[in-house]
Amino acid sequence: MAHESIVNLTSDNYAAEAEGASVPVVIDFWSEHCGPCKMLSPVLDQIAEEIGDTAKITKVDVMEQRDLGMKFGITAVPTLIFMKDGEIKKTQKGMMGKDAIINELKALA
Repeated sequence: MAHESIVNLTSDNYAAEAEGASVPVVIDFWSEHCGPCKMLSPVLDQIAEEIGDTAKITKVDVMEQRDLGMKFGITAVPTLIFMKDGEIKKTQKGMMGKDAIINELKALA
């Protein structure tokens, strides 16, 4: 079960939750059938617990939200996109460690 503060993005809430956020945002593009995605999920839960409201952790299931996957040109999962003030600052395909993700978010703060 995902941490309570993690937001599942859809085409309906993307603009408000990600582009409109006042804090740095990481978007985790994932799929249910992706082994590395399943390994990353508990790491994101830990990060959400530790960072509180200083950043926002969001997730996009690429099988359910194909339009968002296409909008961002997602060709592999997991892909992490780091945003600040509605702008993409970094895209990372594949796994990232907990400390690396936290450092990226802190750098955007």
